[in-house]
Amino acid sequence: MVHSSPHIADPQRIAVFRALGLGDLLCAVPVLRVLRLNWPTAEIVLVSLPWAREFADRFRDYIDRFYEFPGWPGLPERSPELTHIPRFLRQIQDERFDLAIQLHGSGRTVNEVVGLFGARQMAGFAESGDYCPDPTTFAPWPHIGLEIHRLLSLVRYLGLSVHGDHLEFPLTREDFGLLARLPGAESIQPQHYVVVHPGASTPARQWPPERFASVAQHLASQGLRIVLTGVASEIPLVECVARSTRADAIRLAGRTELGTLGALIADAALVVTNDTGISHIAAALGVRSVVVSTGNNPARWAPIDHQRHRVLCRPDGVAVSDVVTVADQLLAMADAEGREADIQQRLSGVGGAV
Repeated sequence: MVHSSPHIADPQRIAVFRALGLGDLLCAVPVLRVLRLNWPTAEIVLVSLPWAREFADRFRDYIDRFYEFPGWPGLPERSPELTHIPRFLRQIQDERFDLAIQLHGSGRTVNEVVGLFGARQMAGFAESGDYCPDPTTFAPWPHIGLEIHRLLSLVRYLGLSVHGDHLEFPLTREDFGLLARLPGAESIQPQHYVVVHPGASTPARQWPPERFASVAQHLASQGLRIVLTGVASEIPLVECVARSTRADAIRLAGRTELGTLGALIADAALVVTNDTGISHIAAALGVRSVVVSTGNNPARWAPIDHQRHRVLCRPDGVAVSDVVTVADQLLAMADAEGREADIQQRLSGVGGAV
């Protein structure tokens, strides 16, 4: 059902600004879903970092076009290309958007940036005392709660109908086909391997590689194949983990695109990772995961389903034994569910025969 916002004239062209990383954009998918279902005929344009073009292509149900953001002084996510900023502003102003949504965060610095898009209306978040373009369409930035729910608070503030807080990660046959052609992929079988991702967006959020290696060694001793993943810049880190474990691990760092990474995770028995984008892919696909987190990140970034996804965070550091214990518990749950599914299938077959 289509709903109109009492504060926004039904827009036909919407710019959404969120120039952040993979996990950040995945957490924004429920808001993108709201925009599409409430304004189904509107053109939705994502304004984000260069890498997100691949993300926009994957989420064609919610995103019609992509606009590359050249960075901005004061924003740490990308070193600003100062010579490109004037052209970017001219081009985006020529778009004459009906609505520009600041979905980047609290609004400090970026509200002024999005204001330069020249849209007929703006919406987003604002901190108390900071620049607020329009109190009727700018919600107070929530300082507590999961990121998914913080972002959804904006569309609720605008009076739009929310359609769930679940994540999504669409996959295609091509994704699985490309995965099958990667080195070592022929030796992994669905539900018989674990994805271990030792990298993170910053070194401060990385669990020590030797601890990942110890967990990988334990899981390999249970008969599971270990697949190590990471971006190209994390190849040395992945090699360090591989050298520190006696397991014959498949090393795919720098070899996976967004789709092949999703396909790999989709058929895994378990994902072991730092608190980074891959944990949100696992959550979106419903694949069990153990997430090693730091600081107060669980309060903001933990998956909603605490049964399938366990976040471990200790002030004095997470021990290998903690991760091993939780990993074993999740794998045992998977085995139990598998046996139950087999029983139900057999009972269904008996019923059909009668």
